[in-house]
Amino acid sequence: MAKQRVFNPDERPRNGRWFFTALAGGVIAVTAAWTMYTQCRIDVPTGSMAILTKKSGKDLPNDQEVAPGTKENAEYKGVQSWFLTEGRYFYNPFDWSWTVLPQEVIRDGEVGVRVSLVGDELPYGEFLAHVDANGEPTSKGIVPGVLRPGRYAIHPYLFKLERKAPVTIPGGFKGVVTNLAGPLAPDPNKLLVPKGYRGVQEETLDSGTYYINPYEQRIGLVDCRSQRYNLAENRDMGFPSKDGFWVSLDGVIEFRIHSEKAAEVYVTYNEFKQGDKGVIDPFDPIDEEIIRKVIMPNARSFCRLRGSNELGREFIQGETRSIFQEEFQKEMRQACEPMGVDIIQALITRIRPPEKIASPVRDREIAKQQEKQYQQQILQQASEQKLAIEREMIKQKEALVKSQQAVVKLTTAAIQEQEVAVTKAEEKKAVAQFKLDAAKDEAAAIVSKGKAEADVVRFQNEADAAGWKTAVEAFNGDGGQFARFVMLQKLAPSYKRIMANTADSPIMRVFEGFEGTKGRSQETGVRSQETRAASATAPK
Repeated sequence: MAKQRVFNPDERPRNGRWFFTALAGGVIAVTAAWTMYTQCRIDVPTGSMAILTKKSGKDLPNDQEVAPGTKENAEYKGVQSWFLTEGRYFYNPFDWSWTVLPQEVIRDGEVGVRVSLVGDELPYGEFLAHVDANGEPTSKGIVPGVLRPGRYAIHPYLFKLERKAPVTIPGGFKGVVTNLAGPLAPDPNKLLVPKGYRGVQEETLDSGTYYINPYEQRIGLVDCRSQRYNLAENRDMGFPSKDGFWVSLDGVIEFRIHSEKAAEVYVTYNEFKQGDKGVIDPFDPIDEEIIRKVIMPNARSFCRLRGSNELGREFIQGETRSIFQEEFQKEMRQACEPMGVDIIQALITRIRPPEKIASPVRDREIAKQQEKQYQQQILQQASEQKLAIEREMIKQKEALVKSQQAVVKLTTAAIQEQEVAVTKAEEKKAVAQFKLDAAKDEAAAIVSKGKAEADVVRFQNEADAAGWKTAVEAFNGDGGQFARFVMLQKLAPSYKRIMANTADSPIMRVFEGFEGTKGRSQETGVRSQETRAASATAPK
């Protein structure tokens, strides 16, 4: 049997105190946990970084500003060299403090240059920081290389970031690279150095955009396009003539820098005004220096040396001016080409001698020109006359050719008509011959037919004659008897008809002797007719 628990009134206060005590402890624990969660939590948002400072630990040496070590081994107090990137972290606020900073962003059209604030001191004469195998600096100074556009977590206590503009080389330009750091060239007497050495490089850059460290390299621009310069731009171009007169001139020189010698021209004539403070000004080229140091000295030298050999009035005439022009262009090309400058064209556009000698010489020159003009007019008129004669000759030749063509055409037509007429005559002749042959054949046929018919008649007559002859021979050749017989034969039938009623009479017996003869005569006549028929049908 289970034992029942007896209620004790004294236990009620003790149980209530325990409940409130547990409740208070739970609230304190939750509060403490929340406080620790909020105070110890480090939220680093996207695009930010957190710099940590340790409040306890070993003291830093006097020559260091940032505590060395790593995240796993942080022994020194002070600003730590490592940092926190995006994420959530928990650190004891009694041992650590932190600062959340945005990361550095390098935009398009910029390059970043880092300057190391910690590390060993550089030797004398060096300004680029030394780097290890990973490219991280081990000394103070400018870090070699650049940062391209993007976002970077850069420790502000370790590095200073400078933003520079990239170098753009326009079309038609050459970029001359000057290394500001590096080993010295083996031959200090050469203006250009091989690649990798300090100084102006032999190789140049083509047009484009280059991301370079302006503290490490400098790019100068050399315009290799065609350019023009007016000699009288400064109003001091001229020379004294042989007779002591001052002759002023004006001209245009078109030149360009040889692209293969751009580096040599740059280092020879540039006064190093380009690229100050890492900024390249494309509108500050070395063209003015080329004009001032190459073009103008050579132009003045030639004009004064060559012009002093001629009299002042000679430059008014066209022949001397043209010779002077040709020699000027030739000498300018020969003088400037070894200096890396190509002279495309050098023209003397105007030569102004003194007015004292210019007026009479000009008048004389005008008179000469007018004389030449008149002579040209005479020659032109002679040429026109000759041309008119040639035109008439051409017309005459054309008419002659046309007449010859007409003659040839008529002759050809006549020959063709003659050939046609002969052909037709031959055809008519052949037809006539054919008709003649046909007529001859027809005449021969008619003659043959006549002969045949004559033969038939003749044969018939002969047959008849033969019959009559045979009949006569039956009467012993007595034609008279035969004639009487024939007459009686003809009369007998008529007489018999007359005497039909007296057939049996004695008078009729007189004619009985003629009936047999009549039969024989008839048979003889039949044979004669058959003979004539056979003769008529026989071939001729």
